[in-house]
Amino acid sequence: MAGGFSRGKRTRTPKFEARGELQAVEREGPFKEWLGMPDLYRYALTVDGEAYSYQTEDTELPVAVGDRVVLRYKETRAGRWVDRNSLGKAIDPSEYR
Repeated sequence: MAGGFSRGKRTRTPKFEARGELQAVEREGPFKEWLGMPDLYRYALTVDGEAYSYQTEDTELPVAVGDRVVLRYKETRAGRWVDRNSLGKAIDPSEYR
């Protein structure tokens, strides 16, 4: 099996994880990027006072205001962008029954 292939000298930007209470959600859209693509919705999320942006085809989020959430994001010049399909409810093992 071949191995040792490197991706070049460029290092990958790290992804961060955030946990906290979802305090606010605002939805924009639908946006049509190009012909044949499904409608996209942009969400402005506030988690523990921090602002995040999330873009998806879903009209409703799997979480609601007041839920404890976990998400992966990357920082860009435009702000913090949540990775697709990484937003979900945080499960606390001590409360799980």
